[in-house]
Amino acid sequence: MNTTDHTVRVAAVGDIEEGEALQVPAEQTGHSDAIAVFHDGGAYYALDDTCSHGQASLADGWIEDGEVECPLHSARFCLRSGEPQCMPATLAARTHKVEIRDGGIWLHRGQEPTA
Repeated sequence: MNTTDHTVRVAAVGDIEEGEALQVPAEQTGHSDAIAVFHDGGAYYALDDTCSHGQASLADGWIEDGEVECPLHSARFCLRSGEPQCMPATLAARTHKVEIRDGGIWLHRGQEPTA
């Protein structure tokens, strides 16, 4: 396990509707930024919540087809890799592992998602 890993249960399965996101505060994750957990296509993904282009919450963005669109300047990020899909963003959003276990959604902050 990665030494920077911090695991926390953020919600129950079913708490995050398809096409929605949950903002997990930095105080809960022990991370320097809030982390957004997304539910798209039946899967869950996690990215640092603050857009890498501007100070906007990605949890407030639009989620569709494996991407989230920033509500501020419309930059889009891949939910799997965090890579920007269009301008104005040029830097990736950091990804975190999400695990479904015992009816809960567990966030592994600092651990890369598995393929």
